[in-house]
Amino acid sequence: MSKYKLLDQLVDKNNGYLCTSWAITEGVSKPTISKYVNDRKMERVTKGIYLSNNAWPDDLYQIYLANKSIIFSHETALSLHGLMEREPITSVTVKKGYNATHLRLRNIHVYQIKPDLFELGATEIQTFFGNTVKSYDMERTICDIIRNKNNMDIQIFQYAMKEYMSSRKKNLNQLMYYAKTFNIENKIKTYTEVML
Repeated sequence: MSKYKLLDQLVDKNNGYLCTSWAITEGVSKPTISKYVNDRKMERVTKGIYLSNNAWPDDLYQIYLANKSIIFSHETALSLHGLMEREPITSVTVKKGYNATHLRLRNIHVYQIKPDLFELGATEIQTFFGNTVKSYDMERTICDIIRNKNNMDIQIFQYAMKEYMSSRKKNLNQLMYYAKTFNIENKIKTYTEVML
């Protein structure tokens, strides 16, 4: 198979995206990747990430591809889980100590957490364009917004809680497990008793 055909397949498989790292893993050299990107008139999204000229740009996926050490959280996770009505501020969580200046410069809301709690509730989810990114599950997200309630729009908070409590996908055992881990059991019990 020709290198171009291989790269075409990579682009097709990834909804119009091409990462230099993927191509190198497949044995394609950097000069060949560069020539392919020019010949196919692909847009450079950021260093090592390109988008086909006939594909839909997906902001969340682009942020994720350029920053594999993030997990979408808070308002963004609410939106990905269908627990939010309006367009969210992009919110991510990183491990404490991670230098997130480049994210903040892009107006991304950054939360930091101890490394041992970073992966708790992390899951893969599809963006609205069908690309896979890392986000927290619904239960972890509910815990995060309860912990951050004072800094949130009350309407977003109330809508998310109402939608979660009426969801058939909710897992209250998982929610209580996370609540214990974050030491917010009483708060979670109060909300669940009122809303169930």
